[in-house]
Amino acid sequence: MKFERIAQAHLVKLAKTFRAVAIVGPRQSGKTTLVKSAFKDKPYLSFENISTVNQFKSDPEHFIQQYPNGCIMDEVQRVPEIFSYLQIEIDKSNKKGRFILTGSTNFTLMQSVTQSLAGRLVFLDLLPLSVQEINSVKNNLYKDKWENFAWRGGYPEAAQLKSNLHTWFDAYLRTYVERDIRQTSMIDNIPAFQRLIFLCAGRIGQQINFASLSNEVGVNATTIQKWLDVLQKNYVIYFLKPYLNNFNKRITKSPKLYFNDTGLASWLLSVQTPAEIDRVSLYKGALFENFVLNEMMKTRLNKGHRNNLYYFRDSNGNEVDVIIDNGKELVAVEIKSAKTIASDFFKGLDYWKKISGQQKSILIYCGDYEFKYSNGNQVLSWRSISTI
Repeated sequence: MKFERIAQAHLVKLAKTFRAVAIVGPRQSGKTTLVKSAFKDKPYLSFENISTVNQFKSDPEHFIQQYPNGCIMDEVQRVPEIFSYLQIEIDKSNKKGRFILTGSTNFTLMQSVTQSLAGRLVFLDLLPLSVQEINSVKNNLYKDKWENFAWRGGYPEAAQLKSNLHTWFDAYLRTYVERDIRQTSMIDNIPAFQRLIFLCAGRIGQQINFASLSNEVGVNATTIQKWLDVLQKNYVIYFLKPYLNNFNKRITKSPKLYFNDTGLASWLLSVQTPAEIDRVSLYKGALFENFVLNEMMKTRLNKGHRNNLYYFRDSNGNEVDVIIDNGKELVAVEIKSAKTIASDFFKGLDYWKKISGQQKSILIYCGDYEFKYSNGNQVLSWRSISTI
């Protein structure tokens, strides 16, 4: 199957404006396929290849100067020292789109990048496939059911597997932990680190509690915080930050935890089939909320926009799942894993509108019908996430 990546159009535009472009995102999210498709004439180098790494390290300046018109450099986080050499080479020419970099690490969190390529390098985040991208392929395996999207996830290779999906995710985690983490992070207690990953899956949509995770994993809270940062840096999880505008002085300030791919989260939760998501109510709400949030992020990131999503919660338990900050307006979004609507679903939205003065509010649910509810609340099906 060939999936049409929405981000490609924006990637090409960036390459016409900036001298270097970095596409970053989770391992196996389709970065290599995307850059090869968008820049067919550029030489391709992969630092997954040990010989390529050795060639670079033996003579870095000569290595880069072999490509006067630039090239694609894949998985450059494996040679972080390359960024200072790229800075020198990029400054020699004003040619646009010269170097195209990819990485499975968030470069903006790497000090070597922020120091060397500030103002020279523009970023594009590529998350796994969106619903819209999956549906660009006829007769895909998802059959237009949100449970299938949540259970299978959006990694392109996993999206095409008709069987052994759990084996694929097991191999994915092993490769990530046993190779990537060992090479890029100073983690000496791999079994405890793996326990943390599984525990995170059971805390989707919850505020981070370092003390609780510390007790269950068996390491101190400082280590937990460090390891969560590693997971976020490597696009396994992300934190949804609270909206802290002073509508209420007793606002919760802890971020909430989500996974960048619900397929991986489902595997970590031992969910065996898509149908099981609907039956096991313990996970259904969390996975649906995570799925919706991911789709909202993909819609923006694929167009090169910043992540503008937050959540709201005060000390009295008043909460809104998502606050979209559009600059001139704030949009409140509630997410419910139900196929029918109940009046109490809008409690948080109505409270938000009262204290904020903002009137645009949306409820996303598992059903098919879309309509205006009381107090101006818009009800949307999960299929309309990309239109928000």
